[in-house]
Amino acid sequence: MRTCSLLLLVAFIALAESFHGRHHMRDKRELLMRAKRRWVLSTIEIQEEDPGPFPKEISKMFNDQTGKEEHYYQITGTGVTEEPQGVFKIDAATGHVSALKSVDRETRSSFHIKFDVLSTRTGQPIDKQLAFNIDVKDINDNAPTFLPPTMDVKVNENLEEGGAIVNLKAEDKDQMNTDNSKFTFSLVSQIPNEPKIELKQVDEVGFLTLKGCFDYDKVKKYDVIVQAKDHGEPSQSSQAVITLNIIDTNNHAPTFRQKKYQGEVLEMITKNDILRIAVDDKDTPNTAGWRAKYIFMKGNEERNYQIDTDPVTNEGILSVIKGKDFERTKITYLLVEVENEEPLTLCKDNKLVGASEHPPRDIVNITMKVIDVNDAPVYEKDTFHVYRKEEEPPGKEIFTPTIKDVDSDVTKVRHVLLEDQGKWMTIDAKTGTITSAKMMDRESEFVDENDVYKIVIGAIDDDEPPATGSCTVLIYLKDVNDNKPMLATNGAILCGNKDKKVMVTAMDDDAPPFGGPFAFSLVDDDKTVTQRWKLDPSYGDQAGLISRTPLPYDNYSVPLLIQDQQGEITSETMVVMVCDCGEGVVCKPKDPVTSSLGKAGIGLLFLGLLLFLLLLFVLACQCKGKEMVMVQDEGNQTLIKYNQEGGGSACQAEPTLFLTPTRMVAVNNGHKTNTIKTSEISNDVVKDTDFYNGRVVDMINVTSLSSQPQRNTFTSSRPARYNTWNVNRTNTGQGSSSMYQRSVSMRSNQHIADHIERRLYTMYGNQLDQAGYPPQEYAYEGLGSKSPSLDKLSLSNQGEDMIFLDDLGPKFKTLAGICQHTIQEKNIKL
Repeated sequence: MRTCSLLLLVAFIALAESFHGRHHMRDKRELLMRAKRRWVLSTIEIQEEDPGPFPKEISKMFNDQTGKEEHYYQITGTGVTEEPQGVFKIDAATGHVSALKSVDRETRSSFHIKFDVLSTRTGQPIDKQLAFNIDVKDINDNAPTFLPPTMDVKVNENLEEGGAIVNLKAEDKDQMNTDNSKFTFSLVSQIPNEPKIELKQVDEVGFLTLKGCFDYDKVKKYDVIVQAKDHGEPSQSSQAVITLNIIDTNNHAPTFRQKKYQGEVLEMITKNDILRIAVDDKDTPNTAGWRAKYIFMKGNEERNYQIDTDPVTNEGILSVIKGKDFERTKITYLLVEVENEEPLTLCKDNKLVGASEHPPRDIVNITMKVIDVNDAPVYEKDTFHVYRKEEEPPGKEIFTPTIKDVDSDVTKVRHVLLEDQGKWMTIDAKTGTITSAKMMDRESEFVDENDVYKIVIGAIDDDEPPATGSCTVLIYLKDVNDNKPMLATNGAILCGNKDKKVMVTAMDDDAPPFGGPFAFSLVDDDKTVTQRWKLDPSYGDQAGLISRTPLPYDNYSVPLLIQDQQGEITSETMVVMVCDCGEGVVCKPKDPVTSSLGKAGIGLLFLGLLLFLLLLFVLACQCKGKEMVMVQDEGNQTLIKYNQEGGGSACQAEPTLFLTPTRMVAVNNGHKTNTIKTSEISNDVVKDTDFYNGRVVDMINVTSLSSQPQRNTFTSSRPARYNTWNVNRTNTGQGSSSMYQRSVSMRSNQHIADHIERRLYTMYGNQLDQAGYPPQEYAYEGLGSKSPSLDKLSLSNQGEDMIFLDDLGPKFKTLAGICQHTIQEKNIKL
């Protein structure tokens, strides 16, 4: 029963599926029927290079919607409205598409064209636009071409048989993968014919190969013609010319021009180019197959000789690079062979022969004679090692060498120091014993980083010419505790705004165990230091200096005691700068001090300016209307006060001028004694002026004669007569003296004389009503020394030459300063 029910269920499901499938197929057919195709088109092909005639119809367009209204056809796209234009057209009424000219497929292989049908009445499309292609069918109109069509190829002469000479490439522009574009290479000809050159091809690449071997001496160039031919109908082909240029290689072995050579060399010397060996080679010069390479086969086991090749002549250059000892070897026999830089290749019977068939390399015999010379003394060793302590007292014996001399008497050898930078050693000229002349310091600049002091000694024999042997003595110095520890740097910065500790680093020039680590401590004598600072850690190569309390920003000196491992103590001072570092590790610069005026300050400034202007206005009002009496100064010099001693009694005596033939007036002023000589002469010369301390002047004040007695006095009577004053002055100050005489030019003194005359005339008129007092002499000390007259001296007409007064020496300036100070004090008192 169950089985029957199951079968019925399956039958109903199958029937339902069948009904649904028929219904779906009917719907699909209805859908296809509603979407009818209205265009009738096919792919269009045209022949390449079609000879015509043109225009030539190639297809016809049709649309089932054209029966509804009047219409016309239109095409656009490549070949019509796009480049290349003018290739195709369509008949607007019938829809026939025609070609207007032939087409080259290698220029364009297809054309994409758009087709429309438009209403004649409205010009609008009647149906949707259709796009189709026109393909160009290829013909065999192109021959394969070589790339490049001609070639020049260089080929080595030693090319092995079967080796590729050159690769050949060609291309065909016809349609790919057709017979029109497939081609085959072939060799047309070669000149000359031997050795044979073959052509092989793999796919579209060909290459020439060699069968046999080249011989540069016979043929240096080959011309080969090859051809490429395609498989199309009709077949197309092209040719290329290949020129093979043969490059000479080593096919000729070098040979010596002579089989034997002889030479000589002095004993124990090195020398370049003592002998040249010539060879011949038929290969091309300056090539690897021509350049010779020389090889010692026998006789140079100790490597005393060397052979180089001259790059120009190809000769072998024999040199001595290590001296030969005559006592050991008097004659050396050298056996040398030659070959080329490039391996030898030989072509026989149009085949390359192997190395086993090559001829042997050429060989030459060289006989070298060693000439005896004076041998230098020889030390037992080239280098001796000696060990000593530093700072040992001088006079210690350091080293005594042992020498040998096969040619000379050892007792007559003289020993010398060749190198002793510190001048620490002396050497006994007979025995060669080295003795210390100074204490040796391990920390000296003359000792290297390995604590070694180097000296070089020499031994000179008495032969002709003398020969010198040398050796090196290395003295290793053992360290002692001869240096005290010290601070690596005596200053540090403590950033008070964020730290309270700085590290103190010590150093010691001595090596362990005489140096660090060190023990640091503060000096106990100063309680202020211990109250401010402490050390933690206090042992090691560095110590930590810690401030106990925050310190004001300032510089602090911290005395420290530093002790090395051997108990050597030194006192050092660390200067700590406590400052504000901000976010960095160095002190911030201080802010610049600025100031500004307020309103009150500006007001006071303007008030002071107004008061100053008011004062100037008042002075101008008071001085208005007053006549200023000015003394005309017509000369280049000015008469100022000279030895003024204050006012005297009123004198009405008529002034007179002492016109004695010779008059000595003594003037005493502090440290200065002046003797003034006056004599009557013509109107040419007047008073000479003496300058002190670069422009400070002591002169006669003639204007004061009317009221004050003077220490320097002279009289005058009208009409005026001019006097000459010869000054013979002795200045005494700090143990120095200065004697000088001076003449003044006539022109400048003429102005001064006129000025004196006017002043005397004024005084003469003012003294007529005063009591008569005779002129007085002050500090008169006799006539003084009699000096010869200077009248015979010629007067300078070159103007006033006062340059010599600018620099009279440090002693004179000191004296002038004292005198000027004394004169100023007297003027103040008066």
